Amino acid sequence: MGISLGANQYGKAENRVVRVYRDTDRHELVDLNVSTSLRGDFAEAHVSGDQADVLPTDTQKNTAFAFAKRHGVSSPEDYAIALGRRFLEAAPKADSAQIRVEQYPWDRIPTGPNGHDHAFVRRGDGTRTTVVTVSDRGDAEHVSVISGLTDLTLLKSTGSEFKGYLKDEYTTLQEADDRIMATSLVARWRYANTDVDWNASYDSIRAALLAEFATTYSRALQETLYLMGTRVLETHDDVVEIRFSAPNKHHFLVDLEPFGLKNDGEVFIAADRPYGLIEATVARDDAPDAGDAWLAVPAFA
Repeated sequence: MGISLGANQYGKAENRVVRVYRDTDRHELVDLNVSTSLRGDFAEAHVSGDQADVLPTDTQKNTAFAFAKRHGVSSPEDYAIALGRRFLEAAPKADSAQIRVEQYPWDRIPTGPNGHDHAFVRRGDGTRTTVVTVSDRGDAEHVSVISGLTDLTLLKSTGSEFKGYLKDEYTTLQEADDRIMATSLVARWRYANTDVDWNASYDSIRAALLAEFATTYSRALQETLYLMGTRVLETHDDVVEIRFSAPNKHHFLVDLEPFGLKNDGEVFIAADRPYGLIEATVARDDAPDAGDAWLAVPAFA
């Protein structure tokens, strides 16, 4: 029976990189969680223990911090692209480098009309993400960028129903003409190229997702995700696909009859588990092949 090494990668996970800009008395803060992975011809490290071709994970960590100073962090995408290119230079046997970045949002503490110059409060309205894969394809470099957001908790107290579904002997769920719909959204979108104003694009796509969720009547979370994805693709020509992972954060009406009270859709119990998990991809029919851009991206096949 033959035995061989399969797909493999290695890197440094969750480097907590905080960059403070002190060019003026009014500081700027960028808070990142950076994970790096190298892929390529590293078979000897596995089968014979020979580390000659291995760029240590500690070196990858140091590079992540050094590049926060040397190149700055104008956007998580530009920072990740710079890191990926550096790793392909530093590790000749690597043919691909994937950089995953989460950016945590901070606001200035509102002590005046423009907020405090150097005191911040962490926001809780979602985390910006990017996954950049820089590949060496022999005669050309290829860069794939998947940006997105996680942990964006959304709720609408009306404008949603769920009925007409398949039923069998184990079905107990009652149909709902008017319900609370809530989710903690993960959305990731793939760009066609790198000629993008990353910060403006992120802000615009996030706003489009929120507006579609808020203003469109929903017959199911599945329909809402499809409409949200369609709106992004219709308004952003440089996005070729968007993928969603959305847990259905159930809110069940509480029976107040034992207390002599009528509950007209006013008091609910928020159940954290079990929950429905709705996942979907909305893509252009002519979207170019993603290659390995989605490989090892959490929560997506």
